[in-house]
Amino acid sequence: MNEFVVTSLLIASLFLLLGSGVWIGLTLAGVAWIGMELFSSRPAGDAMALTIWGSASSWTLTALPLFVWMGEILFRTKLSESMFKGLAPWVNALPGRLLHTNILGSTIFAAVSGSSAATCATIGKMTIPELTRRGYPPEKIVGSLGGASTLGLLIPPSIIMIVYGVAAEVSIAKLFVAGVIPGIVLAALFSGAIVVWALLNPDKVPSADTRLSFTEKLHEARHLIPVVVLIGSVIGAIYSGIATATEAAAIGVVGSLILSGSQGSLNWVSFRDSLLGATRLYCMIALILAGAAFLTLSMGYIGLPRHLAEWVGGLGLTPGMLLIALAVFYIVLGCFLDGISMIVLTMGVILPTVQAAGIDLIWFGIFIVIVVEMAQITPPVGFNLFVLQGMTRREITWISTACLPYFLIMVFAVLLLYWFPGLVNWLPSKM
Repeated sequence: MNEFVVTSLLIASLFLLLGSGVWIGLTLAGVAWIGMELFSSRPAGDAMALTIWGSASSWTLTALPLFVWMGEILFRTKLSESMFKGLAPWVNALPGRLLHTNILGSTIFAAVSGSSAATCATIGKMTIPELTRRGYPPEKIVGSLGGASTLGLLIPPSIIMIVYGVAAEVSIAKLFVAGVIPGIVLAALFSGAIVVWALLNPDKVPSADTRLSFTEKLHEARHLIPVVVLIGSVIGAIYSGIATATEAAAIGVVGSLILSGSQGSLNWVSFRDSLLGATRLYCMIALILAGAAFLTLSMGYIGLPRHLAEWVGGLGLTPGMLLIALAVFYIVLGCFLDGISMIVLTMGVILPTVQAAGIDLIWFGIFIVIVVEMAQITPPVGFNLFVLQGMTRREITWISTACLPYFLIMVFAVLLLYWFPGLVNWLPSKM
């Protein structure tokens, strides 16, 4: 049967099942089963059992629930309050003043969370009331938070990077390290945008809080010591080669429990809630990954990835044109699916094409993560938009408009990585 007809049928099945409210993981498995039953001689039941068991028993994925649990523990601590106290005195002298706490707070919390939604909720609970009370423009508060909180996907440890690393069969440790410099560059671009806006609109920036001496600033910075130590222990263990990504995740969990206990926020209720929250989130992710693994196998038996790669190869696209096409594709897809689903749903088809074009898979992983970050703030299914709506009670369209400048900054960041690939590849090459 014509590949176009097969592809159309499977895509129609996918959207029909998703539209009827079936869980994403079950939808992926269902589409894979339909494909194997109709277009392959391999028994679908046997293939599904073997593939789902292989996906569920993957040792590489052990890091994922641990990092999710670490983020859940820290979500219930006084970490965000401590970060605000430590950061605020240092940003008062910058144009835009306390708006920078959204950027710096998100950057720091991203390095101990791995989830953009958790970063958005945690930092937002701290900064939105404080900045609103001081008179900062609401659209700047929400926009800078929505944009910066996407760094939870890029700065290691990142849940999305683990999912991509498993799908692409590349080193998760190298992916983590590759995200450090692009994450810092993106955070600097976000802060730069605030500086430019503040210089152009000085009348909209509230006056500075009480100015502190350098010694007093250092005294307030003591609140940042616990989180800096935790970040350093996790990333340092990976970069130095002392620990694998999974072992570093275990270090992070132990460190977050110690940090939570030292702040007095660790008790039976918070421990149980963090464990149950991590279990629920990981079970959802694991089901999606299992369904995606079966879909990838099914697509392989049908031959769609090979045919698609041949078709794209026949178009004669340069690597640059291919990346532009993929960026547009993922941004559109991100309007309807969450980041993890986007990656696991498409990697089996996209990776052969990317490899044929000679694109480095570590670099491509960071490219994909930034594009998925854009999808976090694009309506109608931008997860960060939902989190911000829950905290501000504003319309999605208003929040999307506030986040638009930061979406454009991420587009510019992708171009920077294309022009200067060393921003991604330099640190992994030193490991």
